[in-house]
Amino acid sequence: MESRIQFRVDEETKQLAQKMAASQGRTLSDACRELTEQLAEEQRKVASQESWLADQINEAFARYDAGSTTFYTGNDAEIEMEKRKAKIRAANKA
Repeated sequence: MESRIQFRVDEETKQLAQKMAASQGRTLSDACRELTEQLAEEQRKVASQESWLADQINEAFARYDAGSTTFYTGNDAEIEMEKRKAKIRAANKA
């Protein structure tokens, strides 16, 4: 189902925008539609990332509640990360 969007701008802005759109081979309506679609796609990405982050946080708390969480000191965490990075680099070289 399609919706109609209306907004107001002054006449000079409208005329200049129409002229620019025409120079690009499209209508002002086309340009507004493309911008709206781009904004919607950006919002979809944001929502997807927020959902992923919420899932990760919930999983972390579930592991904590289940007692299956391992805590590292700052130094131990750095060592562990270096091991993981080395493993990934070695796999990429193969």
